[in-house]
Amino acid sequence: MAIDALLISTAAVAVAEIGDKTQLLSLILAARYRRPWPIIAGILIATILNHSLAGAVGAAVAAWLSPDQLKWILALSFFAVAIWTLIPDKLDDADGATGTGTGRGVLIATVIAFFLAEMGDKTQVATVLLAAQYSPLWQVITGSTIGMLLANVPVVLLGSRFAHRLPLRAARIAAAVLFMLLAIWIVLR
Repeated sequence: MAIDALLISTAAVAVAEIGDKTQLLSLILAARYRRPWPIIAGILIATILNHSLAGAVGAAVAAWLSPDQLKWILALSFFAVAIWTLIPDKLDDADGATGTGTGRGVLIATVIAFFLAEMGDKTQVATVLLAAQYSPLWQVITGSTIGMLLANVPVVLLGSRFAHRLPLRAARIAAAVLFMLLAIWIVLR
């Protein structure tokens, strides 16, 4: 069923993003600029760009490998992402953004900071893996973008009050379980 790509991508990225460094970056941007709509627009733009690139890589990898090779690489990769998800992220000071404070400056700062912070991040890797496993590609990219927004928009809108209430350890465990189940499902399918 084609809707599986959209739903699985949304769920996988939304859960994996909780407590991730890009979610921490969202909180920092919200606290620093206090301009939620340019920040949200910047997250959307950066995610579409980043996950489109990741999705294209995943689709290309799927075309190069045999189905059996792809199955085992994907299963091992999802297993690795499950373990990686259990490790808490810390945001370096260098990942912080600079900007003028205007709507346009905040948007540009957010796009640049978020795009760079997402490079090589577990949600980008997950998007590569999901694109290698599921089609159509546009649903994987749309789902991963929706998942990113589901996890980050509340943080931006509610700021530090919301961040203190996030059960980050439980979210990391849930994300790890989700990726582990995806790995098992790929092997058994």
